[in-house]
Amino acid sequence: MRTRTSPYGLLAGLLLLLGAGLLPAATATAADNGTWGVFPTPAAGAAMTDRAYFFHQGAAGSTVQDSATILNSSDKELTFQVFATDAMNTPAGGAFALLPVETEPKDVGAWIGLPPETATTVTVPAKGRKDIPFTVKVPADATPGDHVGGIVALNTAVEGVQQEGKVQVGVKRSVGARLYFRVPGPVTAGLSVEDVKVSRSAPLLPWVGDARATISYALVNRGNVVVEPRVTVTAEGLFGREVLNRPARELKLVLLPGQRIELTEPWPDAPQSDWVTVTVAAGAAAYPELTSESATDFVAVPWPAAGAALVLAGAAIALWVLRRRRRAAGEQPETSPDLARTH
Repeated sequence: MRTRTSPYGLLAGLLLLLGAGLLPAATATAADNGTWGVFPTPAAGAAMTDRAYFFHQGAAGSTVQDSATILNSSDKELTFQVFATDAMNTPAGGAFALLPVETEPKDVGAWIGLPPETATTVTVPAKGRKDIPFTVKVPADATPGDHVGGIVALNTAVEGVQQEGKVQVGVKRSVGARLYFRVPGPVTAGLSVEDVKVSRSAPLLPWVGDARATISYALVNRGNVVVEPRVTVTAEGLFGREVLNRPARELKLVLLPGQRIELTEPWPDAPQSDWVTVTVAAGAAAYPELTSESATDFVAVPWPAAGAALVLAGAAIALWVLRRRRRAAGEQPETSPDLARTH
């Protein structure tokens, strides 16, 4: 029996926080979705986008003050839940993201104190703005290095319904402004390349189409400062022959301390037949001494063609053996005279 459930009857307990679940950042600009935005409050007379993000520095035990502005560009008032949280990289692809409202922050998001009015909701009039002061109280035992989070405005209005398995959930949107906070002290940039792998597909008959491969690898930030990785991908065939050379390029992402991300590289014209060593090297322009590389080998063999060749070779051998046996069976042994017989 099928039961029809009103989607709005599920909203009280199930809310898919689109954007707030993981808030991916687009470009290095202030956070704005076209309807509302969250910005560092500009100085008097300055443009709203005077600062793209919050950048602060404070020693362990210190307190820093700042203000965030929610700008409502729509023709109706909007009501938001405002909260501070920690940042992360999405495991696949490495996009910058902010944790959802239901996840308790453990790092800089927990250091941020918002005014009492944000404990419930904040309403911003149409074509208006709301400035929200906040403090960052750095714990006495805060570790040196970069701590990254953000301040988020989650629209309380449900903008749609999405199917999640057998359950329908409401969709809300949110926007968050990044906050980078540096605690002075010993800082170490760390970056490692790990788990380089190659998956490959080839046409049934070699050289009638391109062989394709995908190079996958992980980048891990093992330091205590953010890095912007740049990656080089190369491959050598037998006898050191170059079969792939992709020079160093910026990945256009910020890898946060302690984060691990999985990335892939398409290789549309991979070798049809070769013994290949693929090497992925990573570094960061801001830290010239920071380098890491990892490699893997794979054998490129046109298996369908090789299998057909083996079948043909097996058939030829079987035919040869059969002919030999038939020839041996058809030969008659010569008879020798009976020397003992007398006439």
